[in-house]
Amino acid sequence: MFRYHPLLFTLITLLAIVELGLSAHWVNLTQNEPSSRFKSLIDLFLFDSVWTLLFGAAYCFFILDGAMHVLASIGSSSIWLIITAIFWGVAAGLFGPVRGSTNCNGTSGTSPCRQLQALYAIGWTEFALCVLTLLLSVFWVHSGRRSYRGSYYV
Repeated sequence: MFRYHPLLFTLITLLAIVELGLSAHWVNLTQNEPSSRFKSLIDLFLFDSVWTLLFGAAYCFFILDGAMHVLASIGSSSIWLIITAIFWGVAAGLFGPVRGSTNCNGTSGTSPCRQLQALYAIGWTEFALCVLTLLLSVFWVHSGRRSYRGSYYV
């Protein structure tokens, strides 16, 4: 099960790159936005993207490099996944009611409505990937302990 860990961290990091581009674009668009809540949530998405990109890329590097660094441990990555899942869950949860219309029928793929839908959807996807990676890590550690207890060394 641990073999999926690098793949999931890579997906988390790649989605953070996409979210960084979208949120940075919207930071520029909302400079004159009258709603400070909307602007603050876009800033939160930007922060979450940078946070996830920096640490996700570091985890990918340490995992794929094979170095047993303190950052590559299951414990530290689990703590990071919990914090990151909270960040993304809060951002996406608060953004839902603020983002405006959810009906983008008839609009182009690059319309502001679709861009905000993508920002929102990627936020929830990041949250789900963090939770999934955390759960798989916990199950992997738990299954390792269970198989150790069954050995003749105990």
